[in-house]
Amino acid sequence: MPEIKKQIPLLNSDGTITQEGWARSPYWTYNRENIAASKLRIKEWDYYSVLSPSKEYGITFTASDLGYAGLFAICYLDFKKGIFKQIDTLSVMPLGKTGFPRVNESGVVSFEDKKLSLRFETIHGKRTLEFGSKDFVAPDGSRGIQGKIELTEPKMDTMNIATSWKENRKAFYYNTKINCMPATGNVFVGNQTLTFDSKTDFGALDWGRGVWTYKNRWYWSSVSAWIDGKPFGLNLGYGFSDRTPASENVILYDGKIHKLDEVNFIINTKDYMAPWKFISNNNRLDLDFQPIVDRNSYMNFILIKSVQHQVFGKFNGTVVLDDGKKIKLENVLGFAEDVLNHY
Repeated sequence: MPEIKKQIPLLNSDGTITQEGWARSPYWTYNRENIAASKLRIKEWDYYSVLSPSKEYGITFTASDLGYAGLFAICYLDFKKGIFKQIDTLSVMPLGKTGFPRVNESGVVSFEDKKLSLRFETIHGKRTLEFGSKDFVAPDGSRGIQGKIELTEPKMDTMNIATSWKENRKAFYYNTKINCMPATGNVFVGNQTLTFDSKTDFGALDWGRGVWTYKNRWYWSSVSAWIDGKPFGLNLGYGFSDRTPASENVILYDGKIHKLDEVNFIINTKDYMAPWKFISNNNRLDLDFQPIVDRNSYMNFILIKSVQHQVFGKFNGTVVLDDGKKIKLENVLGFAEDVLNHY
């Protein structure tokens, strides 16, 4: 699995990736002008999750420009009651005009319509998430959601990967996952006020740019937590693009990435609320996952189909660092997903 250690362009002039692999920093320069595909096929997205293990709630934000459509969503999660409430909206034929930055270290993503507003600003290691919706319906029936959350990005490794598809090497996936960003801020959910504390609560980012093939099924899991007084992150994923050159499976411990090889999600796809199992091919990861809430959605417009199960729950088990040290997870909050998309 080649590790990229210097800044390079992402794409050659013919639209293929210059060098596939993984990196501890976003070393690929996203040269969008070299994409060899219609604007209808270009996918750009920012997804944030902010979770409070001690207060047992969380919130997620989705902003995406899929070429022919844009999807924007705010989702509130109550882990005590095992429920979620979401409001989302679509934009028609944005064709890249949403204005996603070419880099994840700075820039602004902004969207607003009659249903909701989202604004993500990144500057000098701080990510400010501002959002609102008067139409949002809280679990108790009260209306409205709004807030402002700040995520601070420490100096640490991040997971970065650039891969393509076997059937079309001009279809590519450039992705950064950032875990363990201390979160602070207030969110007003109907009649309830949520408070995030940077001493206990973390945010995470899934930043992606690419051109996909039509049909894909992927598996992804993410954890950001404090373990033994150290920030601990976990990013696991596969099924999306050809992962022969590199995987995105990493442990983040005290700011440093420890690279894993292949992992496998063992899921009862007839019951996503049944326990899950996670194992690795080199015995460095052995985790059990007990679901709390399944943030699921189903969409079928014949040519466009999406079946999603993003399941939040508690992890128990062990992972092994590069130096052989074992880290024990005990009821650690995180999520895992199984997603099928045709678009």
